[in-house]
Amino acid sequence: MVNHSYQHILTPANVVTTIRIALIPIFVVVILAPWPSWIPDSTMRDLFEFLKPWLAAGVFALLALTDSVDGYLARSRNQVTTLGKFLDPLADKILIAAALLVLIELNELPAWVVLVIITREFLVSGLRMVVSAEGHVIAASILGKIKTVVQVIAIILFIIKSNPELPVDMGSYYPWLYIFSWAVMVVALLLTLFSMADYFYQASKVLGLPFNRGSKITPAKRDSVSLAEAVVSKALLQNKRLGLAESCTGGLIAKRITDVPGSSEVFYGSLIAYSDEVKTSCLQVGAATLVQRGAVSKETAEEMAEGALSALDVDLTVSTTGIAGPGGGSKEKPVGTVWIALAFKNANDNSKIESHARCHHFEGDRDGIRKQATLEALAMIDEQLEKYANASLQSLEPA
Repeated sequence: MVNHSYQHILTPANVVTTIRIALIPIFVVVILAPWPSWIPDSTMRDLFEFLKPWLAAGVFALLALTDSVDGYLARSRNQVTTLGKFLDPLADKILIAAALLVLIELNELPAWVVLVIITREFLVSGLRMVVSAEGHVIAASILGKIKTVVQVIAIILFIIKSNPELPVDMGSYYPWLYIFSWAVMVVALLLTLFSMADYFYQASKVLGLPFNRGSKITPAKRDSVSLAEAVVSKALLQNKRLGLAESCTGGLIAKRITDVPGSSEVFYGSLIAYSDEVKTSCLQVGAATLVQRGAVSKETAEEMAEGALSALDVDLTVSTTGIAGPGGGSKEKPVGTVWIALAFKNANDNSKIESHARCHHFEGDRDGIRKQATLEALAMIDEQLEKYANASLQSLEPA
């Protein structure tokens, strides 16, 4: 039995994001709770009453700045996780919403301003979900990023402006602070509306709107990194053991999987059978199969996958065998021909082994062909894990 570990999601970036969410209530307490009145000394009480908005603004600014910190950590360490993709934007929205609601509570901001900003977030989030479900992705909007920065600045100014007792030497500047705060907030509102319109403009093709038809919208593409993360995550949830038999990919699939933190819980190994001798001795590919069908064939690919399934004692394997070039191709099997096979244990009866193979004709140089084969192999594993999950759900349904 595999012991599940959550080390693959406890990355520094995810920890920072989680801490940011956990500290949002601290910001709310700092600005709303009457904690200065708990100080017995009147001089210190007055001092902290004045400092209260500044401390709250500092806490809010610190939490807002951590957004760039966790993003940098995730990218620089190659630790972008599905959990992180979910938590990071959620943390930003919770922080902004909390600050705006606090300003309403302090009577510093009218409710309609908050309604405009929060409505925009709901609409854009819903739009992204619809577009994603249709197999597309909207390019990140520079207006959206600028909007967030300006919103943060405006909120900080409004928090500072909420100070009921500015010192005498700043009193003459308070009207200018009031005007400047509202000027920045108006800019933030305009950017909020413009960025929302930009997202709908980009998604016009998917939504059927009579605009430019979405010049920036592109088909959603899954790279080998995100697929490997999905494969490891699903295998962990389903307690499935994975293995590989690689020929033309030469270990690239194994590298992609082992790059994912936590993969050691589900990935047992890869047999790189580059020569025919290794295919027969380690993977039990029949000599007759290699002679009659060739190393690059449906039969060889399936026997490689089945051999790895037995040798590694796992639940699911994928094999690759093909011609990556630049030489070695023929009229019948040109360069770029790759067979990828999947072997797996039946979901209802582990004693039954099933396998099937697909032939691909990739284009490009040697490196490109191997990368495309890696992507397709990971996609086949992901597809089978989805089938396992669906089969488990169906078995739970009442008859």
